[in-house]
Amino acid sequence: MSFLDQLNPEQREAVLHRDGPLLILAGAGSGKTRVICCRLAYLIGDGHAEPDQVLAVTFTNKAAEEMRGRVEQLLESESPRLWISTFHAFCARVLRREAPLIGLSRDFVIYDSVDQLSAVRQAMRDLNVDDKITPPRSLLSRISHAKNRMESAADIRQNSHSFGDDQLAAVYELYLKTLRTSGALDFDDLLLKAVTLFETSTNARERYANRFRYVMIDEYQDTNRPQYMLIRLLTDQHR
Repeated sequence: MSFLDQLNPEQREAVLHRDGPLLILAGAGSGKTRVICCRLAYLIGDGHAEPDQVLAVTFTNKAAEEMRGRVEQLLESESPRLWISTFHAFCARVLRREAPLIGLSRDFVIYDSVDQLSAVRQAMRDLNVDDKITPPRSLLSRISHAKNRMESAADIRQNSHSFGDDQLAAVYELYLKTLRTSGALDFDDLLLKAVTLFETSTNARERYANRFRYVMIDEYQDTNRPQYMLIRLLTDQHR
C-alpha cells in the first residue's frame, strides 16, 4: 500500500491502529480526514474488514462524497458497499429498515427546513403567537437546540424561567403533533429516533454493533449529545 509511505509517523500509527478507541487531535489542515480515508483503505485493502463492516460518518453530504471518492481512489476501485455518510443519512437508512420496532412507518417523510418553518408558523397561528414579535425562525432554532440537548417540551416547561419558555414549550408541542400527524420526521428527529431504536431494541443495537467492526467519525469534536449517544450505543461492545 504505497499511500502508507506518504504518511508521517504519527499518521501512520493512527492508520495502522487495529482495535479499540482512537482519538486523533490535530489542528485544522493537518490531515485528520486524510488519516481516516487511509485507515478505511488500509482496513479494507489489507483484508481486516469488508467494506460494509466499516462505518464512516461526517457532517455534510459534500464531505461524505469527497471521503468516498478519496477512499475509492486509494483502493483503486469503486466500493458501493461502503457506509460513508452524514449522521442524518445513516440514521435515515437505518430507520427505513427498522422503524416499525419503535412504532414508526418505514414510509416516514423527512421535513426539510421549509417544511419545518411552515409547521412552526402553523403552531404559532393556532396559539395566537404574533410572528412580528416572535420570529418563527427563532422559535424553530430554539426547538432544534432543545432537541440537540434531548429536551422535551415538558422539560422546557418544567425548567421555565420566563413567559418565552412557556411559549416555546407550547409551540414545540404543537410542532411535534404536526409532524406525527403528517407521518414526518425532521432532521433532528432522525438522530433522536435512531438513539431511541438502539436504546429500546437490544436486537437492533447488537445487529448493527456486530456489523460495524470499525466506526470512524470525522470532526468528532463537533458532535452533539444525540450524535455522541448514537455512536456510544453502536460501539460500546467493541470498546
